[in-house]
Amino acid sequence: MKKLFFISVLALTVAACGERIKPDDETAGDADNADAATAGATAGGINAGTGIGGTALEGGKLVSYDKNAINDPNNVLSEKIVYFSYDSNSVSDDYVELVKHHGKYLSFNANASVRLEGHADERGTREYNIALAERRAQSVKQLMLYEGAGNDQISIISFGEEKPVAFGHDDESMGLNRRVEIVY
Repeated sequence: MKKLFFISVLALTVAACGERIKPDDETAGDADNADAATAGATAGGINAGTGIGGTALEGGKLVSYDKNAINDPNNVLSEKIVYFSYDSNSVSDDYVELVKHHGKYLSFNANASVRLEGHADERGTREYNIALAERRAQSVKQLMLYEGAGNDQISIISFGEEKPVAFGHDDESMGLNRRVEIVY
C-alpha cells in the first residue's frame, strides 16, 4: 500500500512539473524572444551555431568567421586591440568576448595565424614591463586557445614600454599604452 501511494505521489509530481516547461516552439512566437532568436548570439556573445555565417550583435557589429572577416570594418573582428588595467594582465570583461571571437575565427580558419604584441606603459622598470606585457599577451592567447585556436597559430612578442602609441604622461595616455595588439 505504501509503495502504491509513493508511486502515485511521484507520478503526480512529475506530471505537475512537466506542465510548467514550455517547448521551444511555443516561446518562439513571442516578440521578445523573436528578437533574441534573430540576434544570432547567445548570452555569452558567441554564436552557438556553426558561426561561419554572419549574425548581428549589439552595437551594429557583424560577427562572421569567414576568411575575409578580419578586413571588414563592420565585423567585430576589425577590433584588434585589448586594453588592460594598470599593473594587470587579466583580460577585463569588456574585452573577453572580443578575444573569444578572434579565437573562434582562428578555429574556423586553420591557415590563419596571429601575432599577439604585448605592451605596457612607462611605469616600472624595463624588465618588469617586458614581463608584464608578455603575461598580457599570454592571457589573450589562453582565451583564444579556449575557443579552439591552435597553439601553432598564435605567436607572442613583448615590447614592454618600447612602442607607445600615446606619448603623454597622463592616465589616458598610459591607458592607451597598456594593450595587446592582435596582428594577422
